[in-house]
This record gives sequence, C-alpha cells and structure tokens, in this order.
Amino acid sequence: MSLKEEMRQLAARAQASSRQLAKLTTRQKNDCLLAMADGLVRNAAAIKAANAQDLEAGRAAGLSSAMLDRLALDDKRIEAMARGLREVAALPDPVWRIMDERTRPNGLKLRKVAVPIGVVVIIYESRPNVTADAASLCLKSGNATILRGGKEAIRSNQAIAATMLDAGARAGLSANAVQLVQTTDRDAVRELVRLVGLVDVVIPRGGESLIRAVAEAARVPVIKHYKGVCHVFVDRDADLDMAETIVVNAKCQRPAVCNAMETLLVDEAVAAKFLPRIAGVLKTRKVELRGDDVTRRIVPDVKPATEQDYFTEYAGLIMNVRVVPDVGAAVAHINRYGSQHSDAIVTASDAAARRFLQEVDSAAVYHNASTRFTDGGEFGMGAEMGVSTDKIGVRGPMGLEELTSYKWIGVGTGQVRG
Repeated sequence: MSLKEEMRQLAARAQASSRQLAKLTTRQKNDCLLAMADGLVRNAAAIKAANAQDLEAGRAAGLSSAMLDRLALDDKRIEAMARGLREVAALPDPVWRIMDERTRPNGLKLRKVAVPIGVVVIIYESRPNVTADAASLCLKSGNATILRGGKEAIRSNQAIAATMLDAGARAGLSANAVQLVQTTDRDAVRELVRLVGLVDVVIPRGGESLIRAVAEAARVPVIKHYKGVCHVFVDRDADLDMAETIVVNAKCQRPAVCNAMETLLVDEAVAAKFLPRIAGVLKTRKVELRGDDVTRRIVPDVKPATEQDYFTEYAGLIMNVRVVPDVGAAVAHINRYGSQHSDAIVTASDAAARRFLQEVDSAAVYHNASTRFTDGGEFGMGAEMGVSTDKIGVRGPMGLEELTSYKWIGVGTGQVRG
C-alpha cells in the first residue's frame, strides 16, 4: 500500500469514528478520560522503557540537552499527564452549549449550538506529553484525532497512545477515535494535510520551520502561530518596581517558550532611570541585551541591535531594547515588528493603557501583567492545544471551546418564507 493510500485510510477511519464520538454523552467521555489517566499510571514502567530507547537514540543522534530534557519521561511527568486527563474530565463539556438564541417575528426559534469540528490532525515535536494532552482535548470536545509526533519520540508516543487506546476501549471508546501515525516518513505529513473532505483542520505545534512547512503544504485549514515575538512597554507613568518584576518574569522565567518577551520598549521619559536598573538585573540573569542608539548611550555595554533583531524570536537569553517617545510609538513598533502573539504595557495611566489595549493588534494584550500568562492553563481552560495568532476563527490559547464549531438549529411551527 502506498503512503498516500495509507494516510487516506487513516483519515477515513477517523472520519467514521468522529460521527460516533459526536454521539457520546459527557459521562461517557469523562469515563474514557479517567480510564486513560489510570492506564497511564498503571503502565508507567512500559512507557518509561520505551522512552529510554528514544533517549538512547537521541543521544546517539546528537540531540541537545534541552531537546533531551523535553523528551524525557519519569514518574512525575507521567503522573502529570494523567492529572491533565483528569482535569480535562472535570471541565464543562463544550459540545451542545448554546452560543446564541433568538426568536424571529414570525415565531421561528433559532439556536446557535457548539458542535465538534470532526477530524483534527495534530503535528508536533519532541514532547511526548502532547500525545496525551491532544488526545484528551479532542476526545472531550467530541473530535477524532490523528497524532503525528516527531521521530525522536516515536517509541514513547506509541507506548502512550497504545496505553490510552486500550484503557479507552475498555471504557467504550471506539478504536479509531485516537490514531497515531506509525511512520516517521515526513511525506506522511504532506499527504495528511491535503486530505480535503476527510481532515477538517490541522494544528501544528513546534518551531516556526515546522509550522511554515505544514501551512505551505496544506490544502485543509491550518490553525497556527509562526513565532512569538512578544513585547513589554514600560510607560512614563509605570511603577518601576512593578515594571522590573514583570520584565524579569516575561523574559527569564522560561525564555524558550512562545509567550516569553523578546523586546523591551521603554518610554524616553523614564529611560535614563529605568534602563541602567533593568540592565543590571538582567545581566545577573545572563541575558544578552541588544539595543538602539539611545539605549546604548544610556547603557554603553549593550550590543547594537539590527533591524532584523526586532523581528527575531530568540527563544533564549537574548533580548532587544528600544527607547520610544510615547505609547503611540510603542504601539507602532509592536504592530510592525511583533508576531501578534502577546504584548504588555506597564503603566498607572488609564488613558495610556486603554490606547495600548485597543490598538495593539495581538491575540493577547496585558496591562500591568506578564506576557507569560498566554496559556490555556493560566486562562482556566485546563490543557491547551496551542496558541493561535490567526485572525479568522480561533485566536489565542486553544482549549476545549476552541476545538468546536457550531451550527444553527431552527424550530418552527410550519413557517415558510414569503
């Protein structure tokens, strides 16, 4: 059988299963999720054994220590996966919730109700816990899912998926509700994302190169964010103690994630006071600073920033700094160089905050808070599928509700249109 036909059959099975999933009650879905959680803990030894093989292969292939850390599973991480499934089970069911309701003058009653999307393909790298997270979110939202993880985690993903499917089947879940692509051939991705009529949406999770490759190959809709070039703007009316805390958190708490800050913008009215202070703090955190001419006059040991630097997601301990005349200039900078992900203003001025929040064109904007909050868990959504910077459809963290579509239901008493 050709790879193309293999992926087509995989998607056809998922489509058939999606119609069965849409009929499950909340209780049935939750029972499956809880059984899967128990199964992961019960089968932890086998999962760790499979993961050990992936780690050994990864070391032989020269994977970085950071990549190996993301790949590694231990009892604590397996328990965290199980806990995530239990948390999803505890969340409200997003399917069949009423989103809008109205009665027309002729008596026709209309309701807009949430329904599953259908077949969701998830393409991801490195972290095997995504296998459990993605499966749980799709199951609770009534979607069949096809999972395609990275080759570096193939054995771990196979063990996790097999464990969940076995436990789910015992609780009544259909066999093809969750399917893992067994081949590591990259052409499998290209074939999957072209299956118009069988696949409803593709969600890539990983680096910019992966997401761009998926988006360029796809013929079905893709929910994506290419990169996270996030900003914090310290306004002239900012509490500088608060600003320091937010900047350090936004950059240093987890510098490799997409909601970490890459560029600090500082109002010229407070630059001379704030920049030496924050530069000293960040230096102790081993953050390399790159700045414009004004910044470098105030803090001479800052490296010069290039135009391209302001477009760059470093995903590490490098940060740009620019001094701007006012909030309007900060907004203009963010809308030009940012990635429409997450941006924040620190200020005591309601007027400055209101302008920033209204005019910055990003999926999440904050007043006096760190950009690091753009996360499904922090937003109270439980686990998340990722963060979308698209403007049509889903935007921001993707939880259960974002994995549903909707349809209109009309109830009449014999009305016809004249």
